[in-house]
Amino acid sequence: MKNFEDLRIVFMGTPEFAVDSLDAIIKAGGNIVGVITAPDKASGRGMHLAQSAVKKYAVQNNLPLLQPEKLKDENFVRQLQSLNADVQVVVAFRMLPEIVWNMPPLGTINLHGSLLPQYRGAAPINWAVINGEKETGVTTFKLQQAIDTGNILMQEKFPIEEKDTAGTVHDKMKEIGAEVLVKTLKALCNGSLKEIKQSTVEEKDLKSAPKIFTETCNIDFSKTVEEVYNLIRGLSPFPAAFTQLNEKMLKVFFAEKEIISHDKTVGTFFTDGKNFLKFACSNGYIHFTDIQLEGKKRMLIEDFLRGYRFS
Repeated sequence: MKNFEDLRIVFMGTPEFAVDSLDAIIKAGGNIVGVITAPDKASGRGMHLAQSAVKKYAVQNNLPLLQPEKLKDENFVRQLQSLNADVQVVVAFRMLPEIVWNMPPLGTINLHGSLLPQYRGAAPINWAVINGEKETGVTTFKLQQAIDTGNILMQEKFPIEEKDTAGTVHDKMKEIGAEVLVKTLKALCNGSLKEIKQSTVEEKDLKSAPKIFTETCNIDFSKTVEEVYNLIRGLSPFPAAFTQLNEKMLKVFFAEKEIISHDKTVGTFFTDGKNFLKFACSNGYIHFTDIQLEGKKRMLIEDFLRGYRFS
């Protein structure tokens, strides 16, 4: 077995979530021989090329960097082989072809933002909050062909608090995940790692985490206050749940619950014009407290009501 410091590691990731893991490996003394991230993308009004968070970190720390358009490209595969990695680490990256994930002798380790086998898919943080889960966690596992199905290496749980949003869970998870990933790599080196097959949970009992689409974000007020509240938390701060107010999109980033019997039509809104804006749900009202009207900046409800005139 190799010492952790001698392990040749290729790191693959793109967003800010992945930066914590890359930084933790380096601070622990890990030997990053290559970083793979997404190509620069044109964005913004000026369509300037934007670098991924992982690329920015790699450049600042003088790490060898590759940005392939296609992961099956022969030139990229040759470059990857030349890095002679013992293991590859994947955090918030693309789906890898077998020629890539099966390349290093110790395999490819993925960090996933759920307690697998639950919440396989692209948006595990969002769906755990949307579904009102009281806890979530991180899993490191060995990549194989079917997405998020490989043997589990390590897991760590943590609670989802009543007022947590997808954003606050994300921030906790990226730190916890980075620690678990380093522990996993060190255990891989000293031979103490035990691979565990993902439990054969009945397919009907598995909760999935598919990509979030626009229709997911459109608030259905015929649901309960609790369901609407969790949807808002689970989509905050991005992409944000929304409804319509006087034919303009109204995004909501946080809300409060009022559970009470009423005879109002669901979706009807009520306001005193100063302190509250609430919408009727099936079993009460949801009070919007942090919002953004189409074409305006994000603001607290009192500031919004101070300047808004209802038609």
